[in-house]
Parts: sequence; C-alpha cells; structure tokens
Amino acid sequence: MKFPFYIGDGTRYRSESPAKLPVSPRSQLLKPECYIADPGLKDACNVALLLGQPLLLTGEPGTGKTQFAYSLAWELGFEPPLKFETKSTSTARDLFYTYDALKRFQDAQSGVVSSSPLDYITYQALGLAILQTRNLTEVEELLPSNFHHPGKTRSVILIDEIDKAPRDFPNDLLNEVEHMYFCIPEFGNKRIEADPALQPILIITSNSEKDLPDAFLRRCIYYNIPFPEQECLAEIITNRLGIYTSNSNKFLQDALNLFYRLRAPQSGLRKKPATAELLSWLLTIKTLSSDLDDPLAELDVLLPTLSSLVKTAEDQEKAKKLVERWMQEQKKITQAG
Repeated sequence: MKFPFYIGDGTRYRSESPAKLPVSPRSQLLKPECYIADPGLKDACNVALLLGQPLLLTGEPGTGKTQFAYSLAWELGFEPPLKFETKSTSTARDLFYTYDALKRFQDAQSGVVSSSPLDYITYQALGLAILQTRNLTEVEELLPSNFHHPGKTRSVILIDEIDKAPRDFPNDLLNEVEHMYFCIPEFGNKRIEADPALQPILIITSNSEKDLPDAFLRRCIYYNIPFPEQECLAEIITNRLGIYTSNSNKFLQDALNLFYRLRAPQSGLRKKPATAELLSWLLTIKTLSSDLDDPLAELDVLLPTLSSLVKTAEDQEKAKKLVERWMQEQKKITQAG
C-alpha cells in the first residue's frame, strides 16, 4: 500500500500549486453525539448533577475523559464546555481570570493607557461561567469594554488534566469550587457568586500522575473510567466510525484481536495503545484500504499504519515483530479452516 500524499524519494518535482489535502476524517471521532458512556459513568454523572458537585474523572489517557464533557454539554442542550487546560504553572486565579499588569504598565509608559483598568482583565473558564449566571446589570461594573454578555445561562466547565498543576492549585480552589464564587483583589476584592439556579457544571479530569489532596477529593464525585471490554469497544467503534456494524464482522474482530494483543502485558510495550489511538488506526486503514477485502491480511497495510497505534521507537520495533507473528498465526488458522 502506498500513501497518496508525500513521496519523498528525491525524484518528485515541486508542485506548481499547493497540494489539496483531504479534510481530516478525524472530525467524526469528536462528535459528542457519538459518545458512549459506561453505566458507572452515567451513574456518577447523575449523582454529580443531583448534588451540584464537580465530577472528577480518572482513567488512562485515551479512554474518553475529556470527550465526556462535550457529550454531556451536547446532550443537555448547553454550549460546548468552557475549557481550562491545566499547565504546570497554573494558579487558582488563572481558572477565573488573568490580569495583565505588565501590559498596563507598558501602556502607561508609552502613554496609551486604556480608559478603564478593566480592559486588562480576561475572564477564564470558571470565572466566565459564574459571570454568565448573573444579569448584565449585576456584573457590568466588572466587565471589560469588549466583553459580550450572552444573557443568563448555565455552562459546562472542563478542567482538563488537573494533575499537571502544582499541588497548591486544587488546595487553593476548595471554597471557590464548593460555593461557586471568586474575588478580584485588583478591583476592591468584590465577591462574585454564581446564581444557584444556574450553577455551572464542573467536569475535572486527571491522568493520576500525582495524587490530589483529600480535602479536594471530598468535594467531588469520583469515577475511574475503566478500559472497555472487547464487546463495548466494538460498539464504540461502530458508533464513532459508522462502520463495521456487526460484532461478528471479521475485520472488526481481527482488528480488536490484534489491538488487545498489543495491549497485553506479554507484548512488552511500554505505552499501551488506547481507545483514541485504535479509532485513528481503524480510520486510517478504512480510508487507505477501501478496495481490499481483508486489509489486515496485508503486511504492507499494517506496518505503515502502526504509527497511529504505537508511539515510541522501542515499542514500534516490538509491535512490528508482534504483528508479523500475529499474521503468521492468522494464516495458519485460515489454512486449517
């Protein structure tokens, strides 16, 4: 199998015009309406909604923690989540707003100071969500001149990978997360509280790279998303990709067989492929091998696409040998049948 885009053999002429590449088919993997939650996740979500507490999700990367927030917002009829991407330098204040004191100082030095110091404030995910639960007249004294208030609304907030932040980050959020408020010391320390009738829905994800403080955990509803069993994974594939509509489909069963072989402890892979990588791999094979009856029977189909499944040089060498052995086994099974 040859990829149709880049050749790179030193013989090709430069294209006279920019190449036309296809629209990425990965967009269909991100459709919130196609998300399938396991029963435990549904229950934990409903408990969090009932009690008005944050939902803390853990699980290995690629199991759908982040995408769950988009599924929830879509199904409940809200706008897409307001996302806060946690960094190693994040502080609790960053979740609510940032204040560019340096730019204000530089503008003052150059004589172009804004007429309002509020124009140097930018509201971030949870701060924005709390503001939007209030009428414009209740908060307009704290809004920059270019701020658009959409009217009173409830929002879904996604704090992604909170375990990346310094340990003080969750500790510094305890009261604010529990009571849904924040203060702005730069403007008189005025306290802004969410309207209880429109309290933001808070989804927090963690890859468990480090433990979260007990006091923070007590304020959350917790669920660990397990890696799906083969039957559930087949359903996810069918729902996400719109292909392989039967669990008895040979290609689907062979693909899952190989995938779980790569994830098995005996494979020796340091980083096991996850659900998201499986979907990308199947999408690649589907797109590039649509004219083949059984693309998994072709070594020159499997090996070039392993880069979407296996993500380290050491693991790729192990995966290549494993795939070759797996194909030999499949041939023996076919011959014996």
